[in-house]
Amino acid sequence: MNSQIPSKSERQKAILEIVASRAIHTQEEMVKALQDRQMIATQATVSRDIRELRLTKVTSQDGTYFYAMPENPEPVSQQRRFLLVMESILSVENAMNLVVVKTLSGSASAVAEVLDSMAWPDVVGTLAGDNTIMIVTRDLAGAELVVQRIRGLNK
Repeated sequence: MNSQIPSKSERQKAILEIVASRAIHTQEEMVKALQDRQMIATQATVSRDIRELRLTKVTSQDGTYFYAMPENPEPVSQQRRFLLVMESILSVENAMNLVVVKTLSGSASAVAEVLDSMAWPDVVGTLAGDNTIMIVTRDLAGAELVVQRIRGLNK
């Protein structure tokens, strides 16, 4: 499998999975753990992700420090936003430069807010109803990329 540069959401989802599964002591260890998953990321990128995800360093029984999810996360933390997106999306497809996302009833607005927060450069705008989100992209290639990224959130 070839290494790839993941989207921000894919990378941050992987970071949360890694932190939940084992002790990571340094940002360099996190970069390596992502490489083990065939994801390319720099230490500076991982540093920003750690800050955005609000990971903290905690002390283990042997006195070493490792990254952990915060004990008292914000009311709507990044982790919860990803869970909302993963649990609420039913389907995603594009028609030319439009991406249509079907969600559980009543959750389109919240999911659209999360997708907007990802600030994908291909997205011109997002419109949400009750269970449908329409995302306008600059072109067909951008729409196809957005579809791939959204589908990647559910993996």
